[in-house]
Amino acid sequence: MRILFIGDIVGKPGRRAVRELLPGIVCDKLIDIVVANGENAAGGFGLTREVVEELFQNGIHVLTSGNHVWDKKETESFINDYDALLRPANYPEGVPGHGSTISRTPAGINVGIINLMGRVFMFPIDNPFRRAEQEILAMRGKADVILVDFHAEATSEKEALGRFLDGRVSAVLGTHTHVQTADEQVFPGGTAYITDAGMTGPFDSIIGISIERALGRFLTAIPQKFDVARQDVRLQGVIVDVDEQTGGSRGIERISLRLEERSGGRRV
Repeated sequence: MRILFIGDIVGKPGRRAVRELLPGIVCDKLIDIVVANGENAAGGFGLTREVVEELFQNGIHVLTSGNHVWDKKETESFINDYDALLRPANYPEGVPGHGSTISRTPAGINVGIINLMGRVFMFPIDNPFRRAEQEILAMRGKADVILVDFHAEATSEKEALGRFLDGRVSAVLGTHTHVQTADEQVFPGGTAYITDAGMTGPFDSIIGISIERALGRFLTAIPQKFDVARQDVRLQGVIVDVDEQTGGSRGIERISLRLEERSGGRRV
């Protein structure tokens, strides 16, 4: 089976990339299930119910998130309404929402998705390594394939989790930095890995934010109102080829597609 994982969707440009490019990718690459990190999809920060509905309607089966999941206060009021909208599983007990789900493909394959957040250079929450073990144990006998979105800052922490879970999950895919890395690989135990799947949004920017606004903060240290940039819109992510009988991955492929600004079409 083939899983498409889409890197952090940023604002309206990122959502447009999903709307216009996703159908072609699913058809051309024979994708069975689509998972995407959507925590920046509403104006660059957080999620609204309207945006969640839009992304599901445009072909995403499961949405993951990270440290920006609560940036829109309304998210707390609706996150429990969606089994396929995840927040990091290692938030403390009692936090709204849930950190994992099982999604069934049209072919009848149960795919477990676990969302975790790192602690290095980020605010401290529960241990993602131990929480991963708990989530995997809970999925035993229920999921044929397990994918982990690890939303973290430090490369070392991401690779450490990938090595820690090698042979126990199908893939550990990093998000958060918005910069696609070139270290995609399958570890010896059969776990596909990449440090960061990249960003889906405007690349004439500083990680999706308008260059002028982002530079202003670095130059003056004065808080700026960040605006999502608009130009050079791309969809980035990875395609993971998994043996559903064993749960091990056979390969992982990076993708980066650019929208044609004039025609609104797609280009590989």
